[in-house]
Amino acid sequence: MLESLQVRNYVLMDSLDIVFPAGLGIITGQTGAGKSILLGALSLALGAKSDPSMVGEGADNCMVEAVFDMEGNSSLEEFFSENDLPWNGGSVTIRRVLGKSGRSRGFVNDEPAPVAVLQKMASFLIDIHSQHETLLLKDRDYQLRMLDLYAGNGELLSECKSAYSSLQEAKRELADLTAKLQRIALEKDYNEARFEELDKARLKDGELEELEAEHAQLSNAEEIKENLYGAVQLFSGDEDRSSVDSMMKEAGKLLSRAGKYVPSAQTLSERLESLRYEMEDILSEAESLQEGVDVSADRLEAVEQRMSLIYDLQKKHGCSTVAELIAIKDALSETLFDSSALEERRKTLQDDISSLNAKLSKISQELHSSRVKAAIPFGKKIESDIRSLELDKAVFDVQILPSQQSATGTDTVLLRFSSTGRGPVDVAKCASGGELSRIMLCLKAMMARYTNMPTMIFDEIDTGVSGSVADRMGRMICSMGEDMQVFAITHLPQVAANGNAHFLVRKEEKDGRTVSTISRIEGEDRVMEIARMLSGTTITPEAVQNARSLLSRAGR
Repeated sequence: MLESLQVRNYVLMDSLDIVFPAGLGIITGQTGAGKSILLGALSLALGAKSDPSMVGEGADNCMVEAVFDMEGNSSLEEFFSENDLPWNGGSVTIRRVLGKSGRSRGFVNDEPAPVAVLQKMASFLIDIHSQHETLLLKDRDYQLRMLDLYAGNGELLSECKSAYSSLQEAKRELADLTAKLQRIALEKDYNEARFEELDKARLKDGELEELEAEHAQLSNAEEIKENLYGAVQLFSGDEDRSSVDSMMKEAGKLLSRAGKYVPSAQTLSERLESLRYEMEDILSEAESLQEGVDVSADRLEAVEQRMSLIYDLQKKHGCSTVAELIAIKDALSETLFDSSALEERRKTLQDDISSLNAKLSKISQELHSSRVKAAIPFGKKIESDIRSLELDKAVFDVQILPSQQSATGTDTVLLRFSSTGRGPVDVAKCASGGELSRIMLCLKAMMARYTNMPTMIFDEIDTGVSGSVADRMGRMICSMGEDMQVFAITHLPQVAANGNAHFLVRKEEKDGRTVSTISRIEGEDRVMEIARMLSGTTITPEAVQNARSLLSRAGR
């Protein structure tokens, strides 16, 4: 149940701290006093769309905090667990802060929570019947939900929704897969030609760099060979000149002799000997390089042709490296030669769709049977409740009509009504405003019994009715308050007199501004408020007496 509501700077409400009891709470006030503002504040806390205009004049932000006692509600506890929210033994504090910029922040038990979570949580906490909710009687989905609620089809509906979702997902995947296979088939010849061209090229990663280096050598082979030959000749010597090797040998001997007396000279002799061996290795390698230089024009032509092929392939496929060309070839190979796996997946999806269709058909048939079974007693129950509200000849029944397969099965529902007992037709087309209010109250009363909703708010559900009908509607709302917490925003004294608690919304002048306030009234204050509702601006002694009579008859 809703335990308390705290509001700061919301529209015309500067400050509000109010505690609510169990049972039936009545909320009254003159037209324009701010009853809808109170409802709007509560809706904001529960995730309703926010607007900067909700922030009160002169304030930087507004805040609404609602505290609920939900001890023992296992479904809500499971919801908290799924959304990583702290479960404080069933005490739920929801707070919403809205700034002038329009940005808002939500909190659940002091932990930040997205607005979407607040909206989902609201379905566990409270049901708000707005003044215009009778329009839902034109909504076939709403009518179907009412029947399913009465029939106890919750589990079947969950199974149906899950199977339908899986079926739609499988169909989407199959459509995508079929389109992909069609593209592969249409582009097969083109992709085969591209693949064969790349496959025939026998490309190797890093190949182009090697070819470019070899091309540079082949293009300058004569110059390279000439330079290597000259270097070798410088080391070889001739008859008129001692070779470098001979000179180094002789110098080494001389240094070695001196080393008998000067140790450092021996070291120089050894270094010179090492250098002589190094020079011999250099000369040998230079000779090998000279002999290995290829001056073949045929090889040069072959390298240039290979490089030209790679350059052409890079340009054609928009690549800058051989590695990218190889990647394209591999992708083409997968596209061309892996379609068998795609075909196998398509076959699996077709089997899954067939199985899901059969499962969905079975669940839909079970739902249909359950609805057919529940339709007559559901209609009779609502009819009985409507007749108790002074529509003695009223007829109310339920027609179940076929519809396309959906997440709720293959049925649609038509609620039919007649106030005269003859020729019932679509309830949304034949009922007056007062009749719609009575029908909606009966549906809400039924829903309260079957949903275990802890709190329900009626916002002028008694619109269009008066007199003894209003009195009976008040009694029905009051009886709902025996099993749950109910709030009724009303202009009818017959309804107001039935409440366990009565709250009055007023407009007052404060520091040159108009503000709305709400407070609980009892005793004479309550008598006078009901008298005002009976007689208007001028409260007569007869209205006061009538108010006392209404309260006495209601046991208040």
